[in-house]
Amino acid sequence: MDNALAVPELDACREATDAVELARTSPRRAITLATAASAHGRATSDWGAVSIAERALGLAARELSDIEAALSHLQRAVAVAVEHELEPEAAEARMTLSLTLAFAGDNRGALREVTAAAIGVTGPEAARLEMQRALILQRLGRHEDAFEGYRRALPVLRRAGDTLWEARVLNNRGILHAFLGDQRSAQQDLVRAERLYAGLGQDLWRARVQHNLGFAAGRQGDVPRALEWFDRCDEYLVAHDISRAESLIDRCEVLLSARLVREARKTAQLAVAELERRHLASTLAEGRLVLAEAALMDGDFAAARDEADRARRAFTRQQRTPWAALARHASLRAAWLGGDDSVTVAAARGAATALAAAGWTTAALEARVIAGQIALREGRLRVARRELEHAAAARRRGPVALRVFAWHAQALLRNAEGDRRGAAAAVDSGLRLLEQHRSSLGATELRAYASEHGLELATLGVRLALEQRDARGVFVAAERWRAGTLWLRPVRPPNDRKLADDLAALRRVSAEVEQTALSGGETATLLHRQAALEASIRRNSRRSPGLGGHVMPRVSVAALSETLGERSLAEFVVIEGMLHAVVVARGRAALHDLGPVERVSAEIDWLRFGLQRLSVEAAAGRDVTRPLDGIARAAANLDAFLVNPLRDHLDGQPLVVVPTAALHSLPWSVLPSLHGRPLTIAPSASAWYARATATAGEGDVVLIAGPDVERAAAELDTLQQFYPSARRLDGGEATAAAVLSALDGARLAHVAAHGVFRADNPLFSSLRVGDGPVTVYDLEALGRAPSTLVLSACESGLSGVRPGDELMGLASVLLALGTNVLVASIVPVPDEATRRLMCVFHERLALGDPPAAALATAQVRVSDDPAGVAAAAGFLCLGGA
Repeated sequence: MDNALAVPELDACREATDAVELARTSPRRAITLATAASAHGRATSDWGAVSIAERALGLAARELSDIEAALSHLQRAVAVAVEHELEPEAAEARMTLSLTLAFAGDNRGALREVTAAAIGVTGPEAARLEMQRALILQRLGRHEDAFEGYRRALPVLRRAGDTLWEARVLNNRGILHAFLGDQRSAQQDLVRAERLYAGLGQDLWRARVQHNLGFAAGRQGDVPRALEWFDRCDEYLVAHDISRAESLIDRCEVLLSARLVREARKTAQLAVAELERRHLASTLAEGRLVLAEAALMDGDFAAARDEADRARRAFTRQQRTPWAALARHASLRAAWLGGDDSVTVAAARGAATALAAAGWTTAALEARVIAGQIALREGRLRVARRELEHAAAARRRGPVALRVFAWHAQALLRNAEGDRRGAAAAVDSGLRLLEQHRSSLGATELRAYASEHGLELATLGVRLALEQRDARGVFVAAERWRAGTLWLRPVRPPNDRKLADDLAALRRVSAEVEQTALSGGETATLLHRQAALEASIRRNSRRSPGLGGHVMPRVSVAALSETLGERSLAEFVVIEGMLHAVVVARGRAALHDLGPVERVSAEIDWLRFGLQRLSVEAAAGRDVTRPLDGIARAAANLDAFLVNPLRDHLDGQPLVVVPTAALHSLPWSVLPSLHGRPLTIAPSASAWYARATATAGEGDVVLIAGPDVERAAAELDTLQQFYPSARRLDGGEATAAAVLSALDGARLAHVAAHGVFRADNPLFSSLRVGDGPVTVYDLEALGRAPSTLVLSACESGLSGVRPGDELMGLASVLLALGTNVLVASIVPVPDEATRRLMCVFHERLALGDPPAAALATAQVRVSDDPAGVAAAAGFLCLGGA
């Protein structure tokens, strides 16, 4: 009888121990095994097995982010061990309970449990407890105490051959090094921890170390590398159905550092919702803080302040003083940026002091700059100088964002002291630093968004020149940060085959979505697949490393004037809601103040609405009196606002326009004083100069027709009269592969295909060819874009506009790839009238007219009926014509 009972007791203890080992790698299997072991132990009065099984259940619940269940099981594990005087089991259970309490935000309770567990424990067990205590101290912001705990624990664990706990120490210490900016030490610890976990077969923890390597890369400012590490970790978590809530927070911070604000905000909202469901109070507070930061960058200052205040209260309850300081700073910034005049110098200075003490270097600098700006506003120059000098001291080393803030502080300080030349030099130094950072990024998306880091600096530079009424200075300052991404050729990601496969799959799915929708079928599954493919393409492209070291060439007024000849150039800028223009003509620059930009935005909306309505109703043969009247009214108002004040300097000659903000979507040729005048729209004066002085291409002429464009075949038939040796692709021949191959290196290409502008993600804007969409990501693979490209497609010339007038879309990427002249539409256009417009345009082009002049002639010739007006208005000549 005794022997019969002995085996089950041994089995229960073994099952419970095995469950503990499984809990971190296979938590659901561990729950099944531990539940059986607990029941077995209770039936046989093996209370050691019961305590171990309850600890396994608690560990598994914690891995699954069910903190309430984890605490319940771990408290039972402690109670059972204490009741039956099982000291080793009690110590182990208290150790696990302590960290779980820290996750739940009860740091006082966590320290109490770890202290109780250490009583009478020596050797490796004592080292493990030391590590746990150090981790809790780390979460409390007691960094030196945490380092000391790791230092004491590590050699003991190594002597004992406890590789698993050595990996845990290195992982935790690596995170702390990264947090405090010691990237070399962080890399050493984390790489070693990953190798140890891999050798132990601890795949879940290896994935989490990979996430921490992403965190470290993000702290260093290496966004592509950070996202690559995060993706590796996420692949494991998703495959094993493990919560990503905590990992999403770090991903969100990296997205914010890259200014991918909307995506970051959605990511933070997902993380907060899941953390709330799982009662992870400690991490939830961090999630709310990141969400506050995302809302702040999104311009939602009320939501940012609310989330920051909620995070601060939670951190205070959890005794996490450094984090509470950071949340208080987020609330202060939201108030300051939201125009709350109650924010004081003392509050900002106090925030800076607390942040510096807690190790939040960049945030402390931001608070100093805010304090300095408030002091300047109040006329307290001595106070402002003290705060700004403190902030400016960081401009020589550290992460890019930190140094850019420091250069901003230096520029403000010099300007306050009357040193305008020194202030402009500080602006230039900060922007040059950011240029170099941007060139280190390979992905077009990351480059465009990175420009937002320089927005305040660039704005200050333009404002300094405006205050001096210095037209050349305004021109130089505006050009200094305008459309910088166009100088950088897109870089393909390391895994180019994966990207190509995803793009091909996206074409197939997009075609299936269209066919299924037309037949009245259910498209939900296909749309989900399409979204997944787009997400994969974005993730892969963001991993592209940049070439680095590139500084953008910027044209001088003298060099620009020489190339312009008889033409004029008008460059528009918006500063603090006011629109200004610099006109360069006949070697001189003149500055004009035009008024509130919101007046222009409203009229452009009305004009675009009228043109879209005209296009539809003219094609249907309906009465178009009202849309024509609306177009005429809006065009006259815009002409009076934008062109009339510049008339003395424009002189009726061909014009180059460099728009800003909403002006990028303006159909310029509709304005009465510009109709029939050769117009070129350029993203920057420097970009126009580079394209205008570039050597024309010597490749083939290519004519391409996409599917379902009624006029396409007839249009190409007519164009072949002008280009009898042109290569033609239409019908089944016009596949994505064939089209991309034909476009690569062409001298002149004409594409008659439907276009789609994606406002939600401009890089998925596309041209529809025989087997699906050709997106911006596809075009980035071209070796050399066509020298002159005509896109006879609706809205193919539209771009998403980011701060710094960074453009994202078909047009911007083609210009970056080397297209000198791009003719494309920015509104929907009627088919037959567009065919007539294109025929006249190519007739003039074949006769030797420059593209801008050829388009202007065509626009006048076809504007003899309403459909012709709509077609003529839609097209712009972009680049260097």
